Amino acid sequence: MFPPPSRSEWTVENLECLVFTVPTDQPEADGTLEWSATTMVVVIVRAAGMTGIGWTYAGAGSSAVVEDQLCPIVLGADPMDVPGITEAGIRACRNLGRPGAVSSAISAVDIALWDLKARLLHQPLSALFGRCRADVPIYGSGGFTTYDDATTTSQLERWVGEWGISRVKIKIGESWGTNPERDLARVELTRSVVGDAVEVYVDANGGYTRKQAVRMGRRFCDDYSVVWFEEPVSSDDLTGLREVRDHLDLDVAAGEYGYDETYFATMVAAEAVDCLQVDVTRCGGYTVWLRAAAIAGSRGLQVSAHCAPNLHAHIAAAVPNLRHVEYFHDHHRIETMLFDGALDPRGGVLTPTDQPGHGLTLRTVDAEKYRVH
Repeated sequence: MFPPPSRSEWTVENLECLVFTVPTDQPEADGTLEWSATTMVVVIVRAAGMTGIGWTYAGAGSSAVVEDQLCPIVLGADPMDVPGITEAGIRACRNLGRPGAVSSAISAVDIALWDLKARLLHQPLSALFGRCRADVPIYGSGGFTTYDDATTTSQLERWVGEWGISRVKIKIGESWGTNPERDLARVELTRSVVGDAVEVYVDANGGYTRKQAVRMGRRFCDDYSVVWFEEPVSSDDLTGLREVRDHLDLDVAAGEYGYDETYFATMVAAEAVDCLQVDVTRCGGYTVWLRAAAIAGSRGLQVSAHCAPNLHAHIAAAVPNLRHVEYFHDHHRIETMLFDGALDPRGGVLTPTDQPGHGLTLRTVDAEKYRVH
């Protein structure tokens, strides 16, 4: 193997941004939203003959932020200095506002740059970050409110029976909490399918009111041994999350809509959650994900990686206060359809690759039919 080029030659030479929209395998919904496709904004950066790739699950508008605001910052920069590049990008986007599409764009670029850095150093990302564990536990996530019982059962049986995952999560709060009896029936079905040894989680996506969440949470916990209640009320309602948490024995979780460190620090300081969720494709990439994990750890809390399982495996292995990674149905489909190197979920864990970077390579021919021009 040829030695890597000298440090003076390591500059980012090219940045490309692609947008793909992949239809779901059937209509999907949670407590507050319906969708039939998932859009992924992919960033590809190159330096010294190496390529790094990152992405975010966000609207196509994030690509404009990448191309107009972030590309001038990245080109010509030293790919060893990822946090500095990311900080410069954040500052360049000041007048656009940080949350949403802007932070998603920053995240995709940051991930791509970390992948590039690791590949230039011929290291897997987990080694570059430093490992706390060899593999990371996952939970099966899907169970959409649009699923009939047969579809839900089939999905649960695949997670538990075929893949050996010992934690599962379904969506509840159907139609903004207006169908609580079906919520209860679906949780009952889940418990009956997976048995007593599997942890059952529920996610209302903010669909309940405060007291409704408390009433439903008691039923979930007492009748079906549910141990995880995600976004029982809006994640913006920190007082409501704290109220629900104070009245229930199961763990309350939120944080997936965190776009900067201040969001996570505020949520943790409000004692609103038992476990902080952090999404590397939204929060500001690997750079900010590590900071969010540290914020949680400073208050004795664990973190759970939200969605994008193949991007989270390496960073999740690097923090001591990890609880698990969400193995989300839509993102599992996309990442196995469009990338070589997707990790195997069997055994209920993801083991980071020993290949350089995150080990994923876009299959451009397969992806092209989903590309948004």
